[in-house]
Amino acid sequence: MGPSGSRTRASAARRSVWRENLESLAWAAVLALVIRTFIIAPFKIPSGSMHPTLLEGDRILVNKFLYRFREPERGDIIVFRYPDDTRRPFIKRLVGRGGDTVEIREGRVLVNGIPLADRPIFEVRRYVNQGEYGRPGEAFTVPEGALFVLGDNSSSSHDSRFWGTVPRAHLIGKAVCIFWPPQRLRRLQ
Repeated sequence: MGPSGSRTRASAARRSVWRENLESLAWAAVLALVIRTFIIAPFKIPSGSMHPTLLEGDRILVNKFLYRFREPERGDIIVFRYPDDTRRPFIKRLVGRGGDTVEIREGRVLVNGIPLADRPIFEVRRYVNQGEYGRPGEAFTVPEGALFVLGDNSSSSHDSRFWGTVPRAHLIGKAVCIFWPPQRLRRLQ
C-alpha cells in the first residue's frame, strides 16, 4: 500500500475522532437539557423578599422532580410560576395547602388555628398583617388545589397576602441548596 492509502486511513481516523467528539457533545447537551427540564434547575434570587434565608443574587438549585412523588410540606421553600404572570418564577415559603385556614396574629402564622412551630423558621420570624389576604383578625381558607405562600422578609415581600394563592399546577419545585456565591454554599431547610 502506498502513501496515499495511509493518508486516507489517517484522514478517516481524524474524521472518526471528530464525529465521536461531536456525538458525545450532542448527547451531553441532550442529557443536560433533560436534567434541567425535569430534574434540577438553577435559579437566581432577584429580590430580598426571602431575606435572611436567601439574599439577593444568591443562586440556588431547585428539585423539580420531588413533588411528582409527594406533596409539598409547610415550611418548604418553593419556586412557582407567579399567578399574575406565569412567565415569572417566584420563590416563597409554603405556609398553607388546600383546605387550610391561614391567619397572621401578633406576628405569628396560625394554620387551622394552631401557631406554626414545627419548623424553627416560624418561631424566629415575625409576620406582618398586610394585603387583602393578610388583614388583621381575618383568617383565609386556602382553596383545594392551591398553596398559600409567604416571604421570610414579611415586611417587604409581595406574596399570598396580596395576590392570593398559587395554583398547585404552577409549582416548579423545592429549593434545595444555595450553590453561589461559594461563601453561602449550604443546604436549605
